[in-house]
Amino acid sequence: MALEKITMTTDRGWALWKIDEDEEALAALIGNVDQIPATIHNTKKRLEWLAGRAVVKTIMTELGLPFKGIVKDEFGKPFPKAYDYQLSLSHSFPYVAALVDRDIPVGIDLEQPKDKLLRVAPRVLHANELADAGDDVIKHCIYWCAKEALIKVYGKKDLTLAENLIIGPFTRKMEGDIPGRIIVNDVERIILLYYQVHPNFVVVFNKRNAL
Repeated sequence: MALEKITMTTDRGWALWKIDEDEEALAALIGNVDQIPATIHNTKKRLEWLAGRAVVKTIMTELGLPFKGIVKDEFGKPFPKAYDYQLSLSHSFPYVAALVDRDIPVGIDLEQPKDKLLRVAPRVLHANELADAGDDVIKHCIYWCAKEALIKVYGKKDLTLAENLIIGPFTRKMEGDIPGRIIVNDVERIILLYYQVHPNFVVVFNKRNAL
């Protein structure tokens, strides 16, 4: 089992999985609660789909809850089937991350730093964020993940990254907290985010309290 990391409290857990199994092994881990949709043909996408359920099952088990699968709402937001818990998933092959919370909406995003983030930055970052990130691809990746995490917290898709989702400036470290804001129709929500920089990827998720 390729569970890389898991952090739990009584109300929440997040975990990281590195895929080194084949489809048969991952399918055996999750049982028959979910089946890969016939529309998913790409080998990596199929492995990500299975690993996502394996990592969520691991978290649910740690919370003392049998895993019964994953369902999605009309906006495509996932939830643990049969439970009133919040769930967020992210994957960047071969890594998959998941965050489960008993009460509050959650968002987690995992990305591998790539030069394309610098190319798309003018379209997704506010001018202040763009100036703060400069040409630091790791910092651009943190900004990108932070905005993706906020989208998942919001739970809908009608947001403009550079206008509705604002990330406060920060000094890049190996891990840390950064403030995020979701601004919709002049209503602002402040969301505290936490990031980690790993050798091959960055992960960002919203905090509950201390986790």
